Amino acid sequence: MKSIVIVAFLSIIITIGGISPVFASSQLEVSIDPNSDTAIAKMTYQRSINIDYSDGGKLADTMNGLSKEISFSVDSSNPDIQSLISKINSYTLSQGSQAQITDLTLEYKSLMTGRSTSMSVDYTVVLHPTIHNFVIKQGSGNDPTLLDVDWRGFGVVGPVVINTQAYGDVEINLPISTFERFTPALALSLESSDAGEIMSTRLMDGDEIKAQPIGNWHFLFDPTGIGADASQYGFQTGSVISSFTMGESSLREGLIREQVHEGSVNIDKTYMVTSYESSGNASIDIIGFANRDVLGTSEIFGVTPNAPEGYASTSSGEFPAFILYGMAGMAAMGGAAMMLVSKRKLNKEKGHYQQTGIDPTQLTGVQTSASSGGYQTIRGEAQVKGLEDYNEHKSYYDEKPQVEEKSEDKPSSKGGAMPKGFESKE
Repeated sequence: MKSIVIVAFLSIIITIGGISPVFASSQLEVSIDPNSDTAIAKMTYQRSINIDYSDGGKLADTMNGLSKEISFSVDSSNPDIQSLISKINSYTLSQGSQAQITDLTLEYKSLMTGRSTSMSVDYTVVLHPTIHNFVIKQGSGNDPTLLDVDWRGFGVVGPVVINTQAYGDVEINLPISTFERFTPALALSLESSDAGEIMSTRLMDGDEIKAQPIGNWHFLFDPTGIGADASQYGFQTGSVISSFTMGESSLREGLIREQVHEGSVNIDKTYMVTSYESSGNASIDIIGFANRDVLGTSEIFGVTPNAPEGYASTSSGEFPAFILYGMAGMAAMGGAAMMLVSKRKLNKEKGHYQQTGIDPTQLTGVQTSASSGGYQTIRGEAQVKGLEDYNEHKSYYDEKPQVEEKSEDKPSSKGGAMPKGFESKE
């Protein structure tokens, strides 16, 4: 019974956690002041590609110990960054957003590492865009300010080439580019293999953030403005801060996990190629009380300086009541099952705990014998009824009392100790 209860409980948890798995590969952070039509965001794209040669082969011989790296940062003074801004703006426009990027800094890093059993390439692209024109309508009084958030999943399609002083032209959006620079022969084999799709899948892809409806995000607001993060925005005490976050496994968002794609490449033998992407998450912090709404086919935020009167909840995503009641019911069933099992076990072992010695009702008290010190105590002894003849059981000391023996005093010698062989002259 106990095992059935445990299995049923775990099954419910697994079922809840397995609803609608969602994958993502980007992380967005942004703080928005609705009184300003400009915000600075941070978008990070990460991916790792691994080629396994643990069974040996040419790759094991040529790649072991290899270490190559590209790392640089550029700003909008670079003409190629202006081209990148234009591509991002075209992409956000295609997603139905009116917001535009007016400035951008870029950090890029790719690291190729060869080990004894496998090689990997780790990619990191970090964008710091200045976003403008996201205010749809400025509010006043009780009328909320409407904010466009359809830009939140911005990215770029196709190759993106950035000219750098240290490396010359560097393509930053397609994984195959690092292989083409450092291992051109391997790059050709990868492009023509069934791992070619992994190598041509763009890095700057925030579609999963856009695909997750804001209504599924976790909402939290600080109505007092005393939150630990308030000072980083320069807020004064009393400002309301609203936070919307995604990236946690829940009934709303589904099970968040890393995204894994596999392929293979055949050179002298078949090698497995695996792509890993970090789980997606996003955080949008807004000054004021923000409420998610829909305008046409787009999700928007309606922001007022303060929360509506009587609004008590400061967080969304409370645990559903039916789950709480279900868990309480399962706990009660588990407790009842444990009590039943314990009672059965106690009844089964009851005979082992019954007394099997002399029945206390068959004992009687008698006066104790003289002790070894020659005097009588007031304590008694227990004796089985029917054995009242105490003489048969009396102590040895009753027949032969102990008498303290005294030895005669012997005169002590007045002389001290003498050497051996000494004879007195007396």
